Amino acid sequence: MRYAMTGLALVLTALPMMTTAARAQSTVAPDPAVRARADSLIAVLNGGGDFDGSFSPAFRAEIPREKMVALSAQVRETLGTAQRVETLTPRGAWAADLIVGYERGTAAVTLTLDPTPPHVVTGLRITGMTQRDDSFARLEADLRALPGMSGYVVMALGNGAPTRVAGYNSGTPAPLGSAFKLWVLAEASRQVTAGQRRWSDVVTLGPRSLASGVLHAWPKDAPVTLQTLATLMISVSDNTATDALMTALGRDSVNAVVARTGVVSGPRTLPLLTTRELIAIKADPALSAAWGKADAGERKRLLAANTARFATAPLDASIFAGNPVAIDSVEWFGSPDDMARTLDWLRRNGDATARAILAVNPGAAAATADALAYLGYKGGSEPGVITMNYLAQVRDGRWFAVAGNWHRSDAAVSEKQFASLMTRALSLAVR
Repeated sequence: MRYAMTGLALVLTALPMMTTAARAQSTVAPDPAVRARADSLIAVLNGGGDFDGSFSPAFRAEIPREKMVALSAQVRETLGTAQRVETLTPRGAWAADLIVGYERGTAAVTLTLDPTPPHVVTGLRITGMTQRDDSFARLEADLRALPGMSGYVVMALGNGAPTRVAGYNSGTPAPLGSAFKLWVLAEASRQVTAGQRRWSDVVTLGPRSLASGVLHAWPKDAPVTLQTLATLMISVSDNTATDALMTALGRDSVNAVVARTGVVSGPRTLPLLTTRELIAIKADPALSAAWGKADAGERKRLLAANTARFATAPLDASIFAGNPVAIDSVEWFGSPDDMARTLDWLRRNGDATARAILAVNPGAAAATADALAYLGYKGGSEPGVITMNYLAQVRDGRWFAVAGNWHRSDAAVSEKQFASLMTRALSLAVR
């Protein structure tokens, strides 16, 4: 689920928001102004430079100087002083992906200029950070220092069972947010592979869920293919698409794939809720308490008794505007090990379309995604919860699953802080 995720230029954004796939390097040479502006950014990233002369009025309206100074200081707290632009990968004549070297690491930066002289900066975003001399031990220490509960795992994937490379607390179930949609994708792919469905099959949209995505604004009963639903569900975490796809596949079938993919946390998470059902239950204290106390059979009966209500009840987005709501009871649950096994199932048993869908939004900086043969991703978040899950293939053919979570029931979690940690986990896995 994604409700309160926001990001401004220069912020290390929570990666579940990213909606572009890894991009091929442009064959168009960058204008010399791109290199000049890139080099001039070093002073700005260190808290100085000609801010007003370097950035467009629209950029400065969104990110005033004082905010730029504060945000760049956050990066320097982790990496030290910015030193130089180490690499510049053109993305056309007026944009580039940069690797900026710092004292203790590097930052991946996307830069966009106005084609009109004096070619001021119109877009700037730090999309990833990597520490020099990093290690799994340092990563684990930083994860353990997070308030609340966290866990992660890196697994090497091959012909047999996944092999653990690193991790901690990786067998403990945790709230997943939208990462449960990996199970829906797995069942869609299974049905297509079995000849029960085709990706081109057309279904109609059902009841709308809360935004994230786009289909909540589409006309009622609009016809949509299964592939469109799955792509929107994974790439932009579209909740309405998810619910329509779950309905088309059948709840019992999606429930069954949870065990099929190797998940051992199933009893706590079954039957799987649609996003609309989860929101409706969280919004009702009595239903929320009943769901939290119920076993799987009782939860199934609760859903059956409230089918009409859940399909028509108005949904209140404000319940996700504050503190965490019932994240330890009304949720989808899975451990990092569960999610790594799910990703491995998709690698081994999913069809090519499912893997392509998983890679539409790689959840990482372009420089990271471009360096790999394949990078698939699905994350999830809501107040108090964030999860990130990667399926990566190195260019030498090795495969890895990287899965992690962080949650706390008393306050929100920092999405950018966790994204930085999981970016480090991915970098350590594939180095």
